[in-house]
Amino acid sequence: MKKIIKEIIPYIVIILVVVLIRSFIITPVTVDGPSMEKTLFSGDVMILKKFAKNNLKKGEIVVIQKGSNKLIKRLFAMPGEKIKCVSGIIYVNNEEVDDSHANGKTPDFKEYILGDDEYFVIGDNRNNSFDSRSFGPVKKDQILGTTDLIIFPFNHFKKF
Repeated sequence: MKKIIKEIIPYIVIILVVVLIRSFIITPVTVDGPSMEKTLFSGDVMILKKFAKNNLKKGEIVVIQKGSNKLIKRLFAMPGEKIKCVSGIIYVNNEEVDDSHANGKTPDFKEYILGDDEYFVIGDNRNNSFDSRSFGPVKKDQILGTTDLIIFPFNHFKKF
């Protein structure tokens, strides 16, 4: 009996380490849909950095939980900021934003003034994205983390 327990312990430790890493540090996430094209494509597998949600920066790609869905979007505005789009140009705090990741022209949207715990996210594929323009700002607890590394398929492998 002791021999069996000694043999099983390394496997239990491995399983616990994997579960802890996936729960608190990193986990794979798969792009589902065209909302981030030409940056990301449906089927791309990325590494979600869960630990990075406490140090968010504008322009980063984030994964959010919206209902039962995980959505991958770009972070455009932070708590306390105001964001709007006029004539296809996005403004944060009345300053034009670098929108070089955009695929297509951004349709105008009304001004949002973000609360203390609100973030504004937009997909890179401006004409085909379910994002804050549709459902409004997201709360920090809806942000699962950031991602900047495609690991599969191998011909898409890159770090942003």
